Amino acid sequence: MRFLQEHKRLIGGGLAAILAGGLLGYGIRMEIELLIMNRMLRGELAGERQTASAERNYYENLLSLASSTNQNLQQHLQGEQSRNNAIESQVLQLSGNVNQLTQLQNTDPQLLEKYSRVYFLNENYQPKSLTAIDSSYLYNPKRTEQFLAPALPYLLSLMNAAKIAGIDLKIASAYRSFGTQAALHTEYLVTYGIGTNQFSAEEGYSEHQLGTAADFITSPMTALTTTFASTSAYAWLQSNAYKYGFVLSYPKGNPYYIFEPWHWRFVGVSLATWLYQSNQSFYDVSQRTINQYLISIFN
Repeated sequence: MRFLQEHKRLIGGGLAAILAGGLLGYGIRMEIELLIMNRMLRGELAGERQTASAERNYYENLLSLASSTNQNLQQHLQGEQSRNNAIESQVLQLSGNVNQLTQLQNTDPQLLEKYSRVYFLNENYQPKSLTAIDSSYLYNPKRTEQFLAPALPYLLSLMNAAKIAGIDLKIASAYRSFGTQAALHTEYLVTYGIGTNQFSAEEGYSEHQLGTAADFITSPMTALTTTFASTSAYAWLQSNAYKYGFVLSYPKGNPYYIFEPWHWRFVGVSLATWLYQSNQSFYDVSQRTINQYLISIFN
């Protein structure tokens, strides 16, 4: 409305100026043109503002879309990471199972079998690897005694621990072959007659053939007898042998041989500890239960 009023005023004034003559009419015309340009600029500015507003809305929508896409990508990435972790866990588990199977295949299954009139080791059986025991651990240092190589460190650890505890403990006998056991049993038969079977295993039934059994002795003993049960060495073995994987094969009341407090067999720390904690002897447990510990015998 104001624009129209100004327009009429200018036109009216312009006519009067025209009537008045030349220069005044030219100035009025310039004012009119400037007013028109001003209005045009205002219109362009309003258009620019609308354009800027539209562009801002466009970029805000684009940013919102990008943010939503980013969230979707992060969720997808987390899902992929979870799946990768699950696959990695499965691979590690399968790898562990393969390693266990390989370890089990490389472990002699005879090491935890029940012999002593239960199973039979033929004359061809010999441990995969035998190692001589240092003479400092032997009752008779002039003799050669051998033990299964993977089990020897456990035996020596037991002997060293006993020494630190002030226990006088020596190894009287360890590995015996089928032939050696046969000769020993025959010698006992000649000396003791039929009663020999109560304290000496026949060839093929001796744990010594496995290379994992040891007979212990202490001073002032000169032979393996039940008097060993009254010594501090035996008391120490009862309380500590399991820590090194050893168990007493023939306790009192066993159905195989007389009580042999000197005869200890390596069965692995896991099994020996379980037997100790459950107050059971090796031959009291089923073979199926015992076999579960074969894979961990040298762990």
